[in-house]
Amino acid sequence: MKEMTALKDPMVPAPFRIERVRKELSDTFTIDLVSAERRRAFSFLPGQFNMLYVFGVGEIPISISGDPADPETIVHTTRAVGSVTNAMWKLGAGQTIGVRGPFGTSWPVEKAEGLDVVIVTGGIGLAPLRPAIYQIMSNRAAYGNVCILYGARTPEDILFRKELEKWRGQFDLQVDVTVDYATGRWAGRVGVVTKLIGRGGFDPHQTVALVCGPEIMMRFAVEALAERGVPNERIYVSLERNMKCGIGFCGHCQLGGDFVCKDGPVFGFDKIAHKFAIQEL
Repeated sequence: MKEMTALKDPMVPAPFRIERVRKELSDTFTIDLVSAERRRAFSFLPGQFNMLYVFGVGEIPISISGDPADPETIVHTTRAVGSVTNAMWKLGAGQTIGVRGPFGTSWPVEKAEGLDVVIVTGGIGLAPLRPAIYQIMSNRAAYGNVCILYGARTPEDILFRKELEKWRGQFDLQVDVTVDYATGRWAGRVGVVTKLIGRGGFDPHQTVALVCGPEIMMRFAVEALAERGVPNERIYVSLERNMKCGIGFCGHCQLGGDFVCKDGPVFGFDKIAHKFAIQEL
């Protein structure tokens, strides 16, 4: 089996066959892809993204949400919120879409070895972090305490619920889930996810923090982590703003002197703290 780390021409999509499309939430779905040319490995790093192209409609950047240890199947989880993702939602097994990638920087999973890891995420932000969680769990002994702090709008909006329940049941993980608004028979925590940071069982002076979610959530998460004592150089955030080409060519995702698609989407917070505070950028 040949290994495919990236496509030869980064601007030309390669055909991939849809193996499965499954509904996660009312507006969120996961799509599994394999190479249409022949089944080959597609190597990627946790946090990277692909450009997915629906023929006749357009393309969109979507983070890879699958397991890096299973490179034969590329997994993406996204919301159906625009023309491309709505068209993708309607596709079925056996149909073909185009893939460009993988692109971008990754979560510092290996750099975090020997340290505690706290993962702070909200909503669909859990999808880009799932590959990092998989990789950490596959080498669990290399890390200290691992905390996953996840927030959703309502209990019905909790993504990957079964996996969160499975992870919560493991003795070597701390998993806390909260919702903004309790509905139905929800008996868990209520409140914003950043409130969980003060409860996390991690040593702030020996911690790497991975943060992904709505930007307002990430702003408050970074503040809460700093208050807890985690330095900016060990806080990483994922920004997925306005990416169009994936290689820093079109300029749509420029963030000051950086390009989100090329210099990100994962940034060390110490490198972008001054830009992150400027909402117009």
